[in-house]
Amino acid sequence: MSGSILFAAIVFLTGAIICVPIAKKFGLSSVLGYLLAGILIGPYILGFVGDEGQDILHFAEFGVVMMLFLIGLEIEPKSFWQMRKTIIGMGGAQVLGTMIVSFLLFTTIGFDWKVSLIISMAVSLSSTAITLQTIKENGLMNTTYGASSFSILLFQDIIVILMLAVIPLLTDSEKTAIADDHSDHIYLLENLPLGFQALAIFLSVVTVVLAGRYFFVPMLRLVAKTRLRELLSASALLIVIALAYLMELVGLSPALGAFLGGVVLATSEFKHELESNLEPFKGLLLGLFFMAVGASINFIVIGDNPLMISGLVVAVIVLKALILFLVGAIFKLKADQRLLLTIGLAQIGEFAFVLLSFAFQLNILDRVELDMMLVVTALTMTLTPILGIINERLILPRVGTKKAETRPVDHIAKTHKVILVGFGHFGSTVGRFLRSYGIEATILDNDSNRVDLLRKMGFEVYYGDATRMDLLESAGIAEAKILISAIDNSDNVIHLTKMVKEKYPNVKLMLRAKNRYDAYDLLNMGVEDVYRESLETSVKMAGDALNYLGFRKYTIYRQAQKFIQYDEDSLRRLSNKPKTREEYIFKAKEEIKQQEKQLEEDLNRGIIEFDNHWDSEQMRAAHNAPEK
Repeated sequence: MSGSILFAAIVFLTGAIICVPIAKKFGLSSVLGYLLAGILIGPYILGFVGDEGQDILHFAEFGVVMMLFLIGLEIEPKSFWQMRKTIIGMGGAQVLGTMIVSFLLFTTIGFDWKVSLIISMAVSLSSTAITLQTIKENGLMNTTYGASSFSILLFQDIIVILMLAVIPLLTDSEKTAIADDHSDHIYLLENLPLGFQALAIFLSVVTVVLAGRYFFVPMLRLVAKTRLRELLSASALLIVIALAYLMELVGLSPALGAFLGGVVLATSEFKHELESNLEPFKGLLLGLFFMAVGASINFIVIGDNPLMISGLVVAVIVLKALILFLVGAIFKLKADQRLLLTIGLAQIGEFAFVLLSFAFQLNILDRVELDMMLVVTALTMTLTPILGIINERLILPRVGTKKAETRPVDHIAKTHKVILVGFGHFGSTVGRFLRSYGIEATILDNDSNRVDLLRKMGFEVYYGDATRMDLLESAGIAEAKILISAIDNSDNVIHLTKMVKEKYPNVKLMLRAKNRYDAYDLLNMGVEDVYRESLETSVKMAGDALNYLGFRKYTIYRQAQKFIQYDEDSLRRLSNKPKTREEYIFKAKEEIKQQEKQLEEDLNRGIIEFDNHWDSEQMRAAHNAPEK
């Protein structure tokens, strides 16, 4: 309606402000709210946004770049290296399997083999933006599903480089020359021999690593001395833009370059500062990206070929879902995690827009084929949040792990004085320290793969979503003294807090907070015991729980220091052991037994139990005795 950038900004922001809160009000994903806003303001409904929607889409893809950089900041280089087998194994199996089956499908229905190959490449890619945003919203990043999804998406971001290199080989030199005249893509290495291109790509990755360590960190230290927050924000943007541009120059994925830069900077002292400065930009650009996807859905193409479009959308989702389900089964994911993976990655991703447009420029795809596949891509992305809601509310409750619920009700109902929600790294530390004192907790976790692993290591863990009041009541919340939350999703923690405070105000809440902002929100809700995460904090949290249950504070303090020492020693010993899953389970189980035995011996020796240094009766008597 108007060429003004200010008018476009008003339209997009208004659409987001109206649609996203409505979506959240009905318990839907914010991603779905953004997509619906884009559809409404797009050229085929209200018409506020016209042909410029595609340009906005390309600009907003920078939000995906920022998201990968921020995820990289959360993964240290050592952890990234340990993920290599999962990335190559699960990612490679998914991409190769999807390409083979989709290629056969499209050639069968009459497409040229070159067109079928291009489309199969696009279909094999899933949406990094939609999948990871949904995972983070639901607090599933640290689950088996979250790690598996991230590994597959990261492999896709890497393999798209090879796909872009292969596409020009599918056309003749004359068509390539024509395409080059119409392409504004800057690629410095296109005329170099293949060996030099590979060397340049390798050197660019090395440059990212060296720049992160020897240029960006000193630059940030220099900027920090100015004490100007806006300069730190500008520096954070500069780092991401520079990394993305460098990767684009050598033909790599900008998102992949940003991710590598984030991994390199994950161990720097500016990790949290970078996160806080970039998070608002990432959220805004991702919202803009989702709205641009919604606005790009061409309803004229759908009206001209409704049966073909709807058939392809269904076929693509079903095809990808079957491959993902099979990959999950091969890698031994539990039923609920496998279903989350199957639904979460069953769409075509944003990089398909790049592949399909590039193939069109090279005259491999014609205009009809391009428009059709762009619509199919956008529709699969739009349907993903809806399918996720159906899976979460209708399928998972019937298909997920049932081991916890199938136990006799009185066994879980009598339970213990303490309920522990979330048994990841933080929660397991709390639970182990409590158990070293003979205090058992009723443990709940929503990752069935983790539940299975922890049971093999000797823990009695129950599968379930602790934000459901019926599950909490079956776990004995009415009789419990303390509820300890060790989950890392702030929305779930706040929901859990409101629910328990309203119905069971006498239950003491002890809550984990991932950062200062989450702690601030929980303190404002009247929760006194909030713990920002670390090894020491989780041990302190368990110690305060023991003190509340009547154990001596000084005894707890001494045992806590020993627990931390033993845990650090155990971690170092485990790091030197072979990394097979079975041997790790066996060694970890033995280390836990040894650690608990050492702590028990410390108590039984009497060194701590009868230590009268701090809050002893002798000191109080001496203090209160009259002077002679």
